Amino acid sequence: MRLASIKYAGEEVAAIVTPQGLIPLRSLKQSGQDFAETLFELISTEQLEELKTWWETEGLKNIDNWSRHLIPSDQVEYAPLYRCPRKIWGIGLNYMEHAADLNENTPKSEPASFMKPDTSIIGSGDKIEIPKQSSRTTAEAELGVIIKKRCYGIGEKEVPEYIAGYTSIIDMTAEDILIQNPRYLTRAKSFNTFFSFGPHFITPDEVDDLLNLKVATVLNGEIYRENIIANMTFRPETLVAFHSQVMTLLPGDIISTGTPGAVVIRDGDVVECHIAGFAPLVNPVKDLKI
Repeated sequence: MRLASIKYAGEEVAAIVTPQGLIPLRSLKQSGQDFAETLFELISTEQLEELKTWWETEGLKNIDNWSRHLIPSDQVEYAPLYRCPRKIWGIGLNYMEHAADLNENTPKSEPASFMKPDTSIIGSGDKIEIPKQSSRTTAEAELGVIIKKRCYGIGEKEVPEYIAGYTSIIDMTAEDILIQNPRYLTRAKSFNTFFSFGPHFITPDEVDDLLNLKVATVLNGEIYRENIIANMTFRPETLVAFHSQVMTLLPGDIISTGTPGAVVIRDGDVVECHIAGFAPLVNPVKDLKI
């Protein structure tokens, strides 16, 4: 199943993604379906599986009933999937090539992780703002893992039952600030607009071969760097299990799994995250110094 958050009647609401367009969950209430109206609520109240089952057994068969509520894809204005996750974990240097970009060694024994604030969140189409304090900001395309239910201290074999789904992410870094001192990582990663995610949320059954998913950082229509999930030093199941050993993971928590390559962005650029089988995540760039 594929879901999105869209701007609809002045609010940000969840919608089902179909080949014909998007159906706001709010519109299903007119036919007696009482699902939560936001993606975060769907996940945190454990309604996601219920919605998925209903859609596959009843909704799809009667899709003509919902056609009057359908919004064509080219008329949709996307929002971030949600705005207030309890935690956003980022993973640094999870591909050898990206570590080489920064003249760093790839961590071998444990992931190099950091946390980001929810005030950094934007959605597809929103502007990435290069802050006044930075003259070298980079953008990084990544696969995002979204947690389905509360977990603590789980092993890698248990991880699949705790994954709600996947999404596309563009993570930003004020690289010149970071280069000054590695202790500045939190500041370098935490400016407003430094975390874009969406436009679609994809349940695990929609991903046939996770390890062979290709993730690409794209700048102004040109692929800058791409790689597959199998070439990560720490794969998604390892990252979820590892961080669950650190702290309790909660529904809607996000783990951004690392980038194949970070590209310097400038005013007027358009940066994208392309993941095979996912809708592109696209953000224009504005330099606040100009």
